[in-house]
Amino acid sequence: MNIVKYFLSKEFSQLRRDKKMLPIVFIAPVIQLLLLGYAANLDVELIPIAVIDHDVSYESRQLTDDFIQSGYFDLTAQSRDPRKIDEMIDRGEIVIALVIPSGFQRDLKRGESPTVQAIVDGADANTATIALNYADIIVQKYSAALTLSNLRAVSPGELNMPIEVKPRVWYNPELKSRNFMVPGILALLLMVMTMLLTSLAIVKEKEQGTLEHLNVTPIKPIQLILGKLVPFSLIGMLDVLLVLAASKLLFNLVPNGSILLLIFLSAIFLLTTLGLGLLVSTVSRTQQQAMMSAVFFVMLPMIFLSGFAFPIENMPKIIQYMTYALPLRYYFVIIRGIFLKGAGLAVLWDEALMLLLFGILVLGFSILRFKKRV
Repeated sequence: MNIVKYFLSKEFSQLRRDKKMLPIVFIAPVIQLLLLGYAANLDVELIPIAVIDHDVSYESRQLTDDFIQSGYFDLTAQSRDPRKIDEMIDRGEIVIALVIPSGFQRDLKRGESPTVQAIVDGADANTATIALNYADIIVQKYSAALTLSNLRAVSPGELNMPIEVKPRVWYNPELKSRNFMVPGILALLLMVMTMLLTSLAIVKEKEQGTLEHLNVTPIKPIQLILGKLVPFSLIGMLDVLLVLAASKLLFNLVPNGSILLLIFLSAIFLLTTLGLGLLVSTVSRTQQQAMMSAVFFVMLPMIFLSGFAFPIENMPKIIQYMTYALPLRYYFVIIRGIFLKGAGLAVLWDEALMLLLFGILVLGFSILRFKKRV
């Protein structure tokens, strides 16, 4: 252990003298959290809308007001010329156009069901789907209110809708996607920082020829591995604390569950990321190869398939089965469960167990391969 202690002292001294590495280790995570926390926002608000009103009646204006006062739409243009819809959609000025036909008021008074057209820019499928859902809800509420008004006119007295929905949202009452994304960003930063730093630091020793110098010293391979992995594991835990503090200061977002449990399970997740970084270093000869291998063969598949931005339930079945082989999938469940739901180990034990098994297997295999290469 004395040899490991001296080796750790050497690693920390080398890190301290590296003026370019310190900002990457301690400042870059906060900057990335700040940028991604505000940029990775899936909320759709104030959707630009144009209203083409051919009827220009009290009822058509009331329907238009319902769209504007809902808080979901921003009235960009009003016209009676439907040819302007194509121009506004092509220029990106609107996302949806509401077309109210002539005779809208007349048909309503006759008890008929007029048709209202919604034309949506489908280039962004997510925004288009949300806009259509909002429009459908507003039109349904307008129709329900109109039906109730007609019933009261026929049968005076207290009349109410037979069923009234009063939703109650748990864990994220404001339905802000930032509350869901920020914990995921913490997981991504932890993976990227520890994996890249580990692989690049070891490959850097290869490029400079110092790894061969270490091989002829009395240092054993396991001591060399500990000396390389322990500093980056400590850096990873410091980054976790740093990002937690930044989440509180920047977004007023704190874990609802135990912070100690979050740190403990993050340490287990580090076994996997450090092991993957060590594994990448064994197959790379240069730092450029190490970075490209880590990004394209490890990070991108994990980011796309782990449930960070795309729901796993929406993926094809074969892809869903593949996601069980990604440690980041389990860590996302853990970190979001602790942050949003306040879940404890009694709920998250199966994800924690899978994470531990992955960490032992990946780190064990990487150590064996690294010792063989050394």
